[in-house]
Order: sequence, then structure tokens, then C-alpha cells
Amino acid sequence: MASVEVSKLSQQEIAQLACTYASLILHDDGQDITAEKIKALVQAAGIKVEGYWFKIFAKAISGTNISNFFNFGGASTSPAQQQPQEAPAKADAKKEVKKAPPKEQPKEEEEEGGMGGLFD
Repeated sequence: MASVEVSKLSQQEIAQLACTYASLILHDDGQDITAEKIKALVQAAGIKVEGYWFKIFAKAISGTNISNFFNFGGASTSPAQQQPQEAPAKADAKKEVKKAPPKEQPKEEEEEGGMGGLFD
């Protein structure tokens, strides 16, 4: 929708965008995202949106962390998402330990003759 002129958008798409932007503004300001606050922002912008959109967006967003929507492409901050990334490194480290050559046992000096097995 970013490459489409606003005049070519349907009323439904305009309502969705208006509520989305209002929700992002509230999140950025650190406020709770409620139907009343979304409605106030959309009306202040002069956009006509049917009343049910505000409740739909408020309900859909309640209990979620909007910041998580922006954490993609390896920019993870969640420990749960970091564990799978660490696991292969640990597995590789274990493989390297297994691949390490065994320590050589000290060799007993061979007899060089002339002693007749005196020190065996």
C-alpha cells in the first residue's frame, strides 16, 4: 500500500492505516492503546473511520508488545530467541573437542642393547 496514492485506497484500507498509525503513535508515546485513544487521534487527524475499527485494533493489540513486531532480521533481544543461535555454537565446540587428537602417552625408552634386559 505504500506505493499507492491515498485517493486510490478503499475506505477499509484507509481505516486500517489510520488505526495502525494511531496505535504506533500511542505506543511510541508510551501510552496504553485503547479504543478511545485511537479514536481521538484518528478524529484529530480528520479521518472518517467507522466506530468498530477502534475496538478491533485495541482488542487485537491488547496484551502484545508492539516492539516485538519490529525485531526481525537477527535483531533479537529475547533470551528465548537467542538460545537456538547459541546451540549450534555449543555443538560445534563439542565436535572440536572430540576431533582434538588424543594426548600422546609417554613412550618408554627402548633398549639400546648391551644391557641384557637388566632394567625391564
